[in-house]
Order: sequence, then structure tokens, then C-alpha cells
Amino acid sequence: MNPMYRVAIVDDDDGVRQSLSSLLRSLGHEVRTYASASEFLAALQDPPDCLLTDIQMPQMNGDVLQQELLARGCTFPMIFMSAFPTDAIREGVVARGAVAFLDKPVDADTLARYLAQALE
Repeated sequence: MNPMYRVAIVDDDDGVRQSLSSLLRSLGHEVRTYASASEFLAALQDPPDCLLTDIQMPQMNGDVLQQELLARGCTFPMIFMSAFPTDAIREGVVARGAVAFLDKPVDADTLARYLAQALE
């Protein structure tokens, strides 16, 4: 059996958080969800094993969240997703170490594959 990992999901869309949470729990992971980057940062004293975050969010978007986490010395793997992907954002987050940049709607098998890779 695969070990259980803690995965954080940051997305301002409640439906996306719920569906991704259900998927990741079905894969055997502990999941914590956050409606915003600032909510996630406030809970960072207990960091996850992996972060799955949206790019387009109010107040702080996903690429700024990544920059803030890196500035704080966070080294856990990060997977990004967006319904409105741009090459510039994709290239930026990948250059800063993202495991993957996925287009929404996220394919469950693709996400599971990248998540397994991130948690190896």
C-alpha cells in the first residue's frame, strides 16, 4: 500500500476544491483545502508534502504564491493548474521548480501521475 501523504489544495472555486479533494482522498492521501493563497500561508506552520494550486485567484495568484513560498524557504513539490494558461506563467512556475502545470479541467489520471512523481 502507498504511504499517505498530506496534500494541500488552494483554489478559490469551492467545486474544484471539493472534486480534487475527493479524488486525492480516493488515492489514499490526507487532504487540506484552502480558498485562498493567504489562507494557505496562514496555515503554513504545518506544511504539506505537496501543494496543488490554481493560478488565477483573487488577492494573490498562484505564481505569486510560489514566489512567496520559495522566499520563505519552502521546498515541498508544487503542482499548478489553470483554466486560462499562458506560456509566460507556465514557463515561470516551471523555471522556479514546479513539478507540473496542468490545464483545467484537470484530467484525473494525469494529476495522479504527476502527484505520484512529486511524492517519490
